[in-house]
Amino acid sequence: MEDFVLHTDIPTRGEIEALAALTDNWCVSIYTPTESDSANPDRNRIAFWDQVRRVLDQVTDPEARAALEEEFDVHIDDAEFWRYQSRTLVVLATPTRIRSYRLPNELNASETVGDRFYLKRLLRAVTFPQSAFVLALAEGGVRLVEVTADKPAYTVRVPGLPTSAADHAGRASLGDRAPKRRVQGEEGRKMRVRQYARAIDTELRDFLSGRHVPLILAATEPIDSLFRSVNSYDNLLAESIPGNPEHASDQELAERSRAILDRHYAAQLAELTELLNQRRSEGRAATDVSDLARAAVAGAVDTLLVDIDAAVPGTVSADGSVTFGEPGATDAPGILDEISRRVLLTGGRVLAVRADDLPDSAPIAGILRYAA
Repeated sequence: MEDFVLHTDIPTRGEIEALAALTDNWCVSIYTPTESDSANPDRNRIAFWDQVRRVLDQVTDPEARAALEEEFDVHIDDAEFWRYQSRTLVVLATPTRIRSYRLPNELNASETVGDRFYLKRLLRAVTFPQSAFVLALAEGGVRLVEVTADKPAYTVRVPGLPTSAADHAGRASLGDRAPKRRVQGEEGRKMRVRQYARAIDTELRDFLSGRHVPLILAATEPIDSLFRSVNSYDNLLAESIPGNPEHASDQELAERSRAILDRHYAAQLAELTELLNQRRSEGRAATDVSDLARAAVAGAVDTLLVDIDAAVPGTVSADGSVTFGEPGATDAPGILDEISRRVLLTGGRVLAVRADDLPDSAPIAGILRYAA
C-alpha cells in the first residue's frame, strides 16, 4: 500500500505581513480541515466547495462574486491539487487574487467575508514551526538533514561540504604524523578538526543565509565544542543530539530533534512570560484589550501573545479606540485579529498561543517598546 505524507505550504513572515497589509471590500478567508489520504481526495474537495458556496452567498456585488467564483473553480477543478493535502487548507481570496496554504496544524472549519483576511489562526503555523536542520557532524563525515513537521527527513545537498576531517586536511587519517615543526599529537588533531569545522561553517553560511530555521547539532565531544567555537549561524540551538550521528538514520535524527525543538520553544515562551511580568512592573506591558489596541495603532507593541481560540467581537478605529460588538461567532475577525494585524504592520512579533500560555486568563498580552 502507498505511504501517504502530508504536503505543506507554510507562509513566511514576509507573506504574513503582506496579507496583513491587504484590505479589500471582499476578503474571503476559508479554513478547511483536510485529510492527507489521497485515496479519497473528493472528501476534502466537497467540504471546501460547501464552504465556498456559503461565502459566495455573502458577496452581494455581482462582479466580485463572479470573479471569486472563477478563482475558486480553478482550485476545485484541480484534481492533482486535492491529491496532496495536509491537515488544514487555508484559502485567502479577493476578486483579483487567491492564495492557499496547506498547514500541518489541525484547525477548525470556518469561512469569513470582510474587508481584511482572518489571519490569527494562520499565525499558529508560524509561531512554533516544527522544522529545523540537523547538522550530523563527525570526523568521518558530515551531512545536513532537513526536518519538517510531517514529511520524512532527508539529507540536503550542500555544495562544497568537506567529506571528512582527514580529507579536508589532505591526509589518509588524522592520526598521520605531521611534518617536522608542525603541531603534533592531540593538539594537532584538534587543530585539524577545528579547521574542518570552520570549512563546514563557511559552506553552510551561504546555504543558511537569510533563513530563520533552528539548526541542531548532532555530534560528540570534542567536535561539538569545536564547531560551536567557529559557528556563525545565529539560530544554532544550545542543546545537541548526543552520540555519533554516523550511526543514526535521517529519520532517527529527526525524531530526536523534535523533542529538542519542543524544549526550545517552551523555554522561549517561559522567557517571554518572565519578561512580560518584568515589563509590567516597569509600565511596559499590558493585558487589557483597549490598552493594547491603542498601543498597537501607535506602533508601540514589540511582542504580542494572542489566544488562538479566543475572540473579542468589535472593531478598532484609526486612533486605537475600541468598539466592542455583541458576542457572536467565535471564528471571525475581531478586535484581537485587528490588534495582531496592526502589530505585524509595525514590525512587531505576534505569537499565536493557547490560553494556558497567557497571564491573568487574558486573551491577549503584549510587551511594549516604551512605557505607556
